[in-house]
Amino acid sequence: MGVEQKVLGDRIVTPQSRRSSNRILQNIDWVMILLYGLLVALGWMNIYAAVYSPDNVVNIMSFDINSGKQLVWIGASLVLILILLVVDYKVYEHLAYPIYGGIILLLLVTLVIAKPIAGSRSWLDLGGGIRLQPAELAKFATALAVSRFLASVNLRHQNLKDQMRLAALTLLPPMIIILQNETGSALVFAAFVLAYFREGMSPLILIVGGTAAAIFILTLLVPKLYLIIGITVLMALATWLDYRLLRRFKMLIVLWLAVVGMVFSVDYFVNNVLQPHQQNRIKALINPEADPLGFGWNVTQSKIAIGSGGFWGKGFLEGTQTKFDFVPEQSTDFIFCTIGEEHGWLGSTILIGLFMLLLVRIVYVAERQKSVFGRTYGYCVASIIFFHFLVNVGMTIGLAPVVGIPLPFFSYGGSSLWSFTILLFILIAIDANRNQELVR
Repeated sequence: MGVEQKVLGDRIVTPQSRRSSNRILQNIDWVMILLYGLLVALGWMNIYAAVYSPDNVVNIMSFDINSGKQLVWIGASLVLILILLVVDYKVYEHLAYPIYGGIILLLLVTLVIAKPIAGSRSWLDLGGGIRLQPAELAKFATALAVSRFLASVNLRHQNLKDQMRLAALTLLPPMIIILQNETGSALVFAAFVLAYFREGMSPLILIVGGTAAAIFILTLLVPKLYLIIGITVLMALATWLDYRLLRRFKMLIVLWLAVVGMVFSVDYFVNNVLQPHQQNRIKALINPEADPLGFGWNVTQSKIAIGSGGFWGKGFLEGTQTKFDFVPEQSTDFIFCTIGEEHGWLGSTILIGLFMLLLVRIVYVAERQKSVFGRTYGYCVASIIFFHFLVNVGMTIGLAPVVGIPLPFFSYGGSSLWSFTILLFILIAIDANRNQELVR
């Protein structure tokens, strides 16, 4: 037929298919890949810095320390990346629900068979000292499922039944994770609301959620009477500025009663619902100096380490707070302390800048998608990474409770690295094929 063909196995390769493959390769977002590589490499070096001891120097690639073990996870991640980019991009949408169902089943199995570790049943022992945390994998599985669902409905006009289905898809994984006693990992799923807001969800949920969080924190900081007086004055001022609110006087009274009820219920919730270690996290956020050798130890030492770095930092492998193990979990949850101490304000700013560049790039890539599925998934990826970054850095400087959330691509841990790698490179694969959506 005048078209050159070459048979490769049972597959016919034509110049058109080769050109298509080349276009896909050219469409890969190398900016995101570069930022991913930089963050992983810098994280690996700082994991070594966090475990380095001048009295017992060990090679950075030694499997006896965390940096050597992390190198194995990085190598496995490269294999994952290759698979994610080679697989037909349509698979991620078509198999979104089966993947989600498989991860839900894995979470339930983990809840039953996992051995308790620090009070949590969230780790599967794979043998040879290798452990997997399915809660990390649930993030990308949920992102795929909710993106597939939102691609089939209009969020601006969906009915209550569809809203309940979306809520069920979002809330089922964190509910199981909470049963595993992994509250920090469960909180991450709140970030999906940001993606839903982009797709047309009413801002009322964001406003109500933000207001409730602010009232919760203020109740712990301000005497209840003063807080109630302040809220009453604000509501009265809003009514005076917009007299039309008087037409909804009954609603305002109900709202005021709800707020007052929440103010008086916070103490009961903290003291009778939260577990002791969760209570200590709240106390450490409010006033770590109240017990600097107890619940306030992590936050206090973290701030000392970051503050001691000054502008330039003490230098790579020269952090004294790190070397003497003052900050617990410094290669995982508190790895930002290593940056602050050894690389100072400058290094911390550069790291924050890299994350901001990555987040901006992800949003840019999400906006250029031709499908609702691709766009929604991109915003889910951005929301999850943003939440992790915000809370992790916040808890190291005392602005967020210590909830055991790793710094994406940076903290030590195979489950975390795999989870974020899968999240990001599924988006890269979808984006590389975005022009194919025009001919589907």
